[in-house]
Amino acid sequence: MATVNAPHSKQLSAQELVRCLLDPGAAKAVPGHMSAFFGEVKPHLQLDFARHFNVTDQELVAAAKSFAAYSGQFYPLAA
Repeated sequence: MATVNAPHSKQLSAQELVRCLLDPGAAKAVPGHMSAFFGEVKPHLQLDFARHFNVTDQELVAAAKSFAAYSGQFYPLAA
């Protein structure tokens, strides 16, 4: 969470990040946090985080693809 929150004044909790992974609208409301999660956190750590909160690999990959399409950025899990 430190990597996701570091550059932002608004701090997300782990549960808020999970909500963003499952709700594209919520993800779009905090694009900097989501970009940090998908772009700066190593993919295996993203998977570990998601699994810890019962987010399936498929849901995480779908979130990465959805946010990549929205942001125009490349993220390894979206490939």
